[in-house]
Amino acid sequence: MSTVDPHRVVLTGENPFIKISEKDGDPLTTDASFWRIIFSPAGPGHVLYIKSELTEDQWRIFSDNIAMARWLQGSIQGILNPATADTAIQVIDAEFSQSGDMRDFWTEEIVSADEEISMTWYDIGDPLLVHTDPTTNPKRPVGVCTVLIPAAGTRLTINGVQAKGEAWPREREGRPFSTSCLAFSESWTEPR
Repeated sequence: MSTVDPHRVVLTGENPFIKISEKDGDPLTTDASFWRIIFSPAGPGHVLYIKSELTEDQWRIFSDNIAMARWLQGSIQGILNPATADTAIQVIDAEFSQSGDMRDFWTEEIVSADEEISMTWYDIGDPLLVHTDPTTNPKRPVGVCTVLIPAAGTRLTINGVQAKGEAWPREREGRPFSTSCLAFSESWTEPR
């Protein structure tokens, strides 16, 4: 049996996300998908897709590589959340940094000319290794191998104002999970 995945690798990087609401099951007050890309057809870089009451419930995109941000919109990010595929959404130039130790907390900082965004994950759970095949779901023609690290606690601020809501506990195939996770060592594939 081969140990090599037969599919084409199209992206390698990280995709931590924060999905919070004021009550469990309510509509999301903040939906933030952060990417740190090491390898993609449009090169490396960072991008944040965010919709929150702090963005007046409008999608905003921050990136240091507009070509990569647009490629993601037309591929993986656009498949995961079709609302983010709209290329009419302006891409705002930003700088990115991170800090922390994922055993305790992790923070991503995004700074543009007008905004300072801070995303923090804490109360970290046990990692799950997830591997999906790109040929099993026609509505999602990409596969992924990733380490998902659930976070029971999250905090997202824009210019010092904290987003309303919190992460909520979930289960994934009988394992503790959350509506907000660190997703590291992530590789996305498509059929050859």
